[in-house]
Amino acid sequence: MIRPGRDAAATRRALVRAARRRFATDGYRATTVRHIAADVGVNVALINRYFESKEGLFEACMLRTSDELDSRTPEHITDVEDMVERLITHVVNAPDGDDPLQLLLLLRSSGDENADRIRRTTLEGFAQKIAANAGWSPDNPATEPILLRAQLAIATMLGVVMLRTAAAAQPIASAGRDTLGGPLGQVLRMLLADDD
Repeated sequence: MIRPGRDAAATRRALVRAARRRFATDGYRATTVRHIAADVGVNVALINRYFESKEGLFEACMLRTSDELDSRTPEHITDVEDMVERLITHVVNAPDGDDPLQLLLLLRSSGDENADRIRRTTLEGFAQKIAANAGWSPDNPATEPILLRAQLAIATMLGVVMLRTAAAAQPIASAGRDTLGGPLGQVLRMLLADDD
């Protein structure tokens, strides 16, 4: 809940965080700006003031997700091992934590054309970033299979997140990094390692 006198930037961050959680768990259509405002403890008018609309708030959520995923998968990584470890972190944190919710947000179709376009663009950018770290170049058609493998890596990560969060399937839902990281790392390494 936002305390009186809190600054606008903190309120915006709290709204984005609450909206991201709602959009990831309830979906775009089922989420209302009233729910989000209530989660933060602010007047619903602030959403329109800061983001103009529900769609604007969704776009802010996707941009923040993209920025946070990018900050944990920096362009200068050239070692697949380091990249795999960073990707595992997105998946094996607490199932109700921010990392898995970010990945769920990339997965949830909204039924709204503009929101889905924003989601697709973010997902494509994340795949391209992973692929580039594994050797893909948009200017080199011979590296196109690397982009496909990066998309398969994301699909694997999303599947694990879905089983851990939405389905709460055991034992995967309660598996920690030590248990889950090894097998997941093997799959991601197989997908992203250089074939040469």
